[in-house]
Amino acid sequence: MTALPPGPAAPARRAALPVALCAAMAAALAGCGEDPDAGTNGVGKLEATAIEKKAKTAADAADAVRVAGTLVSKGGTYKLNMRLKKTGGVGSVTSKNSTFELLRVEDALFLKADAGFWVHAGSDGEGGEGGEDGEDGEDGDAQPGEEDQAAAEKLDDKYVKVPEDDPAYKQLRGFTDMDLLLDGLLGLHGKLSKGDRSTIGGVRTIKIMGDGGNGGTLAVSLEGTPYPLQLDRAGDAGVLTLGEWGGDFPLEAPAKEETVDYGRQLPRDST
Repeated sequence: MTALPPGPAAPARRAALPVALCAAMAAALAGCGEDPDAGTNGVGKLEATAIEKKAKTAADAADAVRVAGTLVSKGGTYKLNMRLKKTGGVGSVTSKNSTFELLRVEDALFLKADAGFWVHAGSDGEGGEGGEDGEDGEDGDAQPGEEDQAAAEKLDDKYVKVPEDDPAYKQLRGFTDMDLLLDGLLGLHGKLSKGDRSTIGGVRTIKIMGDGGNGGTLAVSLEGTPYPLQLDRAGDAGVLTLGEWGGDFPLEAPAKEETVDYGRQLPRDST
């Protein structure tokens, strides 16, 4: 019997296998070769210490920033939403007992709060009469009297200038001082290392950590200028976001009709 010649499809099948393998290998190699720093500012390629230095340099050179979040210190827990620049700042601070606004232009510092804040301040024993006859409430705290209520109404939603010799001035000013606040916030503790990459507000970042995160974690922008964008403070001492870097905003002292004189030392509860 005469053997039949091989069909024309056999060589085609044998040729298809190497082509498919080559295509698969090329795709795999392309995937493995993707650069995670493509399209970034290149900071992610640096060592952690160099990233921290870049972030601090960027922050020092910025004219303005917004700082928002929670800050825990020896004096208590505060929620901040402050816009800061070299000549002052404006925003709000919430403490355990109150919420108030701060405005600083150069050395002139103003505090604004509602009547409830000032009623509490006037009845704290620092100069308030406490009830009609200075009587204490059931919890031992002086209760606001008519004079306290009347004074609080005059101060409601008005700016009170904080004298520079007032004990509260230094602490309140600290919330409005861009350089002082950033210097105190941006330092990480312990040996630095690089952490995960993430996205904050749609911006790609890389984290650097002090002591594996126990000494704080700082997320640094991988896009444009390597600004610090989020800080997780050491010891669960708060989480703060930093944004609007370099964004200017108006900053001027309040009009005379918006300002009143408190007439005594600011209450300790304001800080």
